[in-house]
Amino acid sequence: MSERAAPFFCPYCGDEDLRPSEQGHGAWECAACNRAFQLKFLGLLSRGLRRDDGGGEGI
Repeated sequence: MSERAAPFFCPYCGDEDLRPSEQGHGAWECAACNRAFQLKFLGLLSRGLRRDDGGGEGI
């Protein structure tokens, strides 16, 4: 099993000064904006990744 993935940037301020939080698994703290947030993997989509190009054929 691989180690947990870490966020590279704070989703609120974009700073990189992040530390794991004591709140539990997936919880992070940003020292720059003093916010705490939690990341959670929900699962894979059954349809996979699909790109919407606007629905029209070549113009």
